[in-house]
Amino acid sequence: QVQLAESGGGLVQPGGSLRLSCAASGFILDDYSIGWFRQAPGKEREAVSCFSPSHAYTYYPESVKGRFTLSRADGENTVYLQMNNLKPEDTGDYYCARGPDGCVAGFVLGESQYVEVWGQGTLVTVSS
Repeated sequence: QVQLAESGGGLVQPGGSLRLSCAASGFILDDYSIGWFRQAPGKEREAVSCFSPSHAYTYYPESVKGRFTLSRADGENTVYLQMNNLKPEDTGDYYCARGPDGCVAGFVLGESQYVEVWGQGTLVTVSS
């Protein structure tokens, strides 16, 4: 079964850190892109990272660059998102997703024809 399962969300104070996990099953992660997206009520969904193992490429938008780091342990079908120096504007539902390799623009934009699998989401709340 092709599936993604996120975990690691929670409540954290501004300046704190969280590490999210995206566990993939039913496919080989190396053959695809894995993206992290977030969405808050009333706001557009946005990508906060995209990872393409075959291209050795990781994308971050300017809003999180230098604070968020995507990683994967060799031989493990799990992608992690380390989030440091969290800000209130980072609050939202975080989803991982599978798409074609190469982190193509359509996938990074979250367009439905490029997003093959969504995880169930995990809530991140940054508040004092």
